[in-house]
Amino acid sequence: MASFVDRVTLHVTAGNGGHGVASVHREKFKPLGGPDGGNGGRGGSVILVVSAQVTTLLDYHHSPHRTAENGKQGAGDMRHGANAPDLRLGVPNGTIVKTRDGEVLADLVGEGAEYVIAEGGRGGLGNAALATVKRKAPGFALLGEPGEEASVILELKSIADVALVGFPSAGKSSLIAAMSKVRPKIADYPFTTLVPNLGVVEAGGTRFTVADVPGLIEGASEGKGLGHDFLRHIERCSVIAHVLDTATLETDRDPLRDLDIISGELRAYSGDEAISGVPLAERPQIVILNKIDVPDGRDLAAIVRPELEERGMPIFEVSAVSHEGLKELGFALARMVADERAKAPVLEPAPVVIRPKAVDDSGFTVTHVRDGVEDYYQVRGVKVERWVRQTNFANDEAVGYLADRLAKAGVENALFKAGATPGCEVVIGPRQGGIIFDWEPTMMAGAELLGQRGSDLRIEQHERQHRATRAEKRQEFKERMDARAAAREELWTERDAGQWTDPADDAE
Repeated sequence: MASFVDRVTLHVTAGNGGHGVASVHREKFKPLGGPDGGNGGRGGSVILVVSAQVTTLLDYHHSPHRTAENGKQGAGDMRHGANAPDLRLGVPNGTIVKTRDGEVLADLVGEGAEYVIAEGGRGGLGNAALATVKRKAPGFALLGEPGEEASVILELKSIADVALVGFPSAGKSSLIAAMSKVRPKIADYPFTTLVPNLGVVEAGGTRFTVADVPGLIEGASEGKGLGHDFLRHIERCSVIAHVLDTATLETDRDPLRDLDIISGELRAYSGDEAISGVPLAERPQIVILNKIDVPDGRDLAAIVRPELEERGMPIFEVSAVSHEGLKELGFALARMVADERAKAPVLEPAPVVIRPKAVDDSGFTVTHVRDGVEDYYQVRGVKVERWVRQTNFANDEAVGYLADRLAKAGVENALFKAGATPGCEVVIGPRQGGIIFDWEPTMMAGAELLGQRGSDLRIEQHERQHRATRAEKRQEFKERMDARAAAREELWTERDAGQWTDPADDAE
């Protein structure tokens, strides 16, 4: 049974949003108190989080399908549905998230690093949120959006400072066991190490980690042996240590040939450029001549040492059994790791950048599709497709609301420009899973503009367009008062001039 898994395919489904509710407030002496339907809650998202408690992807190997909870449905009396909690999945430090095509989505390094694989669906609005001045009591509500679905590949790349590489049975596991407290499986047969082992070594006040990967053979970069699957674990290492067996019993092997073969495999291996950085063959390297506790091994180490020194790499003769030379090796590795850490740029905490998705994105496209016998017009757009998902097509009022939203967004005008005619087949969204209908454009001229008998909505609209403003009314009132004062003044002037006679004088 597998105990270490470093590559899995994970299938996740975010939670659906809760539905909105159509409800009318009712109480004594007030049977129709207006809409009071609450909104639905948001569905839970699926998030990957780096956790120090997780060291393998074994859990996702056994359970590759994960689903977040759905949001709760709204209720009457303005009660909104609860948001579902996010599903947070712990992954080891150094996990790479890729698509099935190999595109790197995220490099999760550092405790607490997060990446959202699938976002939960938004909750639908209740009829209280849909009420307007013209639509005082909507008899419908919006449905919750479905959560996103995704399938990603998780790859684990161990984070270590020093990588021990070499042929099988070169003594890498014995060496890391002698230098640290890790206890890997050790046996006298090839390919004993089946999983990477990490050990912590402290020398001269410097603490660093050492990775022991399964043995490499010729052709490992092309998939031979176990090395190809585990070469990814040394991509993050800053120092590569070649462990050479000086006491091998195989007649066709010697330390020089082993070093040439492993160096060639490191040059041939190409990992993720965005993750690997400096190629493996160009990183600082040292040579460790192991098993000098064996007499023949010590003699062979003395023979090949001059030729190895010509290559310019530091050479250390050690024994994992007697611990000879391990102290010097540990201090040398500590100095090399410290130098590499000093060369690395200081990573400052990056500012938190929030890039929310455009909520009011009204962009859409209308395409005339001719695929063999099929002839239809396809409408694609984030907003219009979301409107379709939120519509309850069992409710005629909800369907009418969708038609109004599409017409207001300009979908009908775009269909006219694309050459659509009444009765044409229209698809909103993908061909499989979208809404398909025969298009009948909304007509805005004719009897539907007429209101009740004796009235005409067109006349009322015209009057509303020419309704006097408050300033115009004040000006009109002022002019009317001035005209009245002028007329009164003219009457008194005529009377003083004798143009008017008193009726009493006429009686005498």
